[in-house]
Amino acid sequence: MAGRGEIPGAVRGGRERARRWGAANPWAVDIGIALLVQAAMTMPFVLPRGPELEPATWPAYGLTTLTVLPLVWRRRAPLAVLLAMLAASALYKLALEGPGQPLPYTGLVSVYTIAVLSPPWKRLATAAVMVVAVPISVWLNTQSARELTFSLFVFGAAYVFGRLQDARQREHRIEAERAAARERARIAREMHDILSHAVSLMVVQAEAGPVAVRAAPERAEAAFEAISATGRDAMVQLRQMLGVLREGSESGSAPREPQPDLSGIPELVERVRASGLTVTYATEGGVRALPPATGASAYRIVQEALTNVVKHARARTAEVRLAHEEGVLRVTVTDDGRGPQAGAGGHGLVGIRERAAAHGGTAALGPGPGGRGFEVRVLLPVPSETGVRT
Repeated sequence: MAGRGEIPGAVRGGRERARRWGAANPWAVDIGIALLVQAAMTMPFVLPRGPELEPATWPAYGLTTLTVLPLVWRRRAPLAVLLAMLAASALYKLALEGPGQPLPYTGLVSVYTIAVLSPPWKRLATAAVMVVAVPISVWLNTQSARELTFSLFVFGAAYVFGRLQDARQREHRIEAERAAARERARIAREMHDILSHAVSLMVVQAEAGPVAVRAAPERAEAAFEAISATGRDAMVQLRQMLGVLREGSESGSAPREPQPDLSGIPELVERVRASGLTVTYATEGGVRALPPATGASAYRIVQEALTNVVKHARARTAEVRLAHEEGVLRVTVTDDGRGPQAGAGGHGLVGIRERAAAHGGTAALGPGPGGRGFEVRVLLPVPSETGVRT
């Protein structure tokens, strides 16, 4: 059940669908608004009128339609629409003396549209026009200070609501741009991790292949099989990611392929072992079923750390440890290589820090125990309600 002040998901979804439909069909929206305003302006013609009032005539009613019709073009030429509406309204009042309206509907819609869509100079011109037109209209109708105050208030309110809507739309655009930037960064990290890991293992295996062919042909065959398996796995992951991008651009709601999680780490370790590096893998504590995003990040952190070991460390052994503690997951990857080198790791180490920070965690990168080798230490918060696997 939605909490107090919280909009149910179905309502939000309905609003979003309506917004998208309106953006895709602006003519239909403007015609609908014009018809709605016409219906409102029809009421004084169809409701009973006192004998002291002028009769409602068909020519007067026709002029209301002439007043409303420009609203169909309100987005394309909002200031011109306002001027056309004022001219038709003056003709309505001076020539035919039709029934009065409770509110200046067409003027309010025009002023609101100008406040939302028009540049500052058009908004300033609109203010100047209304400062002149509103008092003249009131003087021709009632010559009442109360009516003048009310008219200035409703037109001012229409303008303020328009500016607020413009600010809201700008905020939505900025948030959409930020979301797109975050998604581009996420995709860049994913592609970096996939390609960097696969290419590094393939290069190591390819370099070892010629030596193995001369010394141990059976090991050369295994190396080439590892290259093939690594390449196929990278191609599968890239196809999945590119498929999401293609479908997302077409439908806006593309289904995502399952992301890797902790269950894929043993297979990841085996692929790295096939490159000749001795890798041990251990877990501590009660293994927890992590949220999908946390599990995927933990996998990518281990993948990137092992990729850096293969590419930069010249290590003989590496150790991967996952410690499941109360409320946190500790990920540690240690090697016995030559330690941190200037310029080594690059985007990969930055990506590890970014992934940890995205979950409210921390990442420490530096020399291993005793100052030897290199160690990646990442702490990822885990919701306390996450269940423990038995």
